[in-house]
Amino acid sequence: MSLKSFDIGRSIGKGQFGRVYIAREKMSGYIVALKVLSIKELIKENAERQLKREVEIQANLRHPNILRLLGHFQDNIYFVLILEYAAKGELYKKLVKSGRLKEKKHQGYYVAQMVGALSYIHRKHIIHRDIKPENLMIDLNDEIKIGDFGWSIHTSQRRKTFCGTLDYLPPEMVEGKEHDEKIDIWSLGVLCYELLTGTVPFEEPGHIETYKRIAKVEFSLPDHLSFEACNLINSLLRRDPKQRLPLKDVLKHPWIQKYKKKP
Repeated sequence: MSLKSFDIGRSIGKGQFGRVYIAREKMSGYIVALKVLSIKELIKENAERQLKREVEIQANLRHPNILRLLGHFQDNIYFVLILEYAAKGELYKKLVKSGRLKEKKHQGYYVAQMVGALSYIHRKHIIHRDIKPENLMIDLNDEIKIGDFGWSIHTSQRRKTFCGTLDYLPPEMVEGKEHDEKIDIWSLGVLCYELLTGTVPFEEPGHIETYKRIAKVEFSLPDHLSFEACNLINSLLRRDPKQRLPLKDVLKHPWIQKYKKKP
């Protein structure tokens, strides 16, 4: 298989090492997303291992709320991932457009789907480590799809690596401590906050100030949020990872129970 096997359309995303295009596989007519990465840039940034890990992990995941990796190939210039196409694009773009998800039914539904997908990868001993709206796609049926497993690791590999996105980092990563799958629970809490408010809880103009607020778990909840929503966010954004609400209990939470059905 090569790039000539596809009719390549418009660019639908851009990353550090290349672009993502909508494409149609000529033989089958199947619509996919092609993540076209520059091998030269991957080598320059020593990112080959990260890409290999992403491919190995994502290729073995089968869940309705995880973006499917359908295959991959390379030539002398590009490494290409063939991905499931999510027609409504990034959740991030939806948030930028509307400020926050005003429809409560969508908020709870998306979070419930995230819990299902994270529970699945954790059972497979995988930590995502970079949950954020830019890595969450929405398909035509309004289903969330977790993508970009570039920072993911197996739970057997205890890490202190500083990775992911600053606004979504938990205290243990900011402080360079060992971390486990509970960092994804923290990120889910930040995501809940952003879905409901349109902002992130620890944002400051400078990185140092943001680090300090994260380390102290210093944030405030807007008055317009319901008691149930505030309770869920507070249960997820705990400094001690062991005190964060387990995913199985997140699904039972009154706020999720109220809005978890498909709109």
